Amino acid sequence: MTLNSIILLATAPGHAPAHGTVGGWFRELFNIEGAEFWVFVAFLIFIGLLAWKARGLMTGALDARGDRIRNELDEAQRLREEAQALLADYQRRQRDAVQEAEAMLRAAEEEAVRVRERAEADLAASIKRREQQALDRIAHAEATAQADVRNMAVDIAIAATRQILAEKMDAAKAAELVDGAIQEIPNKLH
Repeated sequence: MTLNSIILLATAPGHAPAHGTVGGWFRELFNIEGAEFWVFVAFLIFIGLLAWKARGLMTGALDARGDRIRNELDEAQRLREEAQALLADYQRRQRDAVQEAEAMLRAAEEEAVRVRERAEADLAASIKRREQQALDRIAHAEATAQADVRNMAVDIAIAATRQILAEKMDAAKAAELVDGAIQEIPNKLH
């Protein structure tokens, strides 16, 4: 019999306690007499106390398990927050690295443009210098050629003049020309 059926029988109308004593209906139900009744009552009290203590142990174990699970959940939440913070930090660092790389790329492109412009300017200046040097060399070569031609013409003229003078001039006329040239020297030196 279950406890519910026992309670129903005990509270049913027309069921009065047997012999007019406390627990008479128990005695009737279980057919228990005297000391056996009190042993049965003590047994029920013992089972009740045991159930109450076991409930305390079970609820304590369940509370401990609940606390452990709560702590694990708190730890998991803390680890999740740390992971999110690390992820945000990593993403920020990645964005910073991308921005830095883009800035470096822009700086390198700008530097390449500056180097190209400087190289073009240096090349233009070098070409201009070399052109000027070539023009100077050409002018010097022309001046040298002109001087050589003039010197050669003078040499040819002197040689031709000597030959003509030697052929057409007599000794008296030659002495007279030399004396005239000697007298003109002081006027040409001043």
